[in-house]
Amino acid sequence: MTDSARRSTIYFDPQLHAALRIKAAHTNQTVSEIVNEAVRLSLAEDQEDLAAFEDRVAEPTISYEALLNDLRAHGKI
Repeated sequence: MTDSARRSTIYFDPQLHAALRIKAAHTNQTVSEIVNEAVRLSLAEDQEDLAAFEDRVAEPTISYEALLNDLRAHGKI
């Protein structure tokens, strides 16, 4: 851990904690390293999702009712 690392208390489900400890032992990592990487991946995924929403902000919207009517009009349902 680095000098700038911060401590936090996290309460895991007992089975999840057991799985984390086993994974840590098998991968020669600490539970903290595994959790930090999982959080990094989750935050990166959130950032990608937000970018995708931003890219599509100018797209036209259609109501659910209009979508169903369009599908029916084109023989899709």
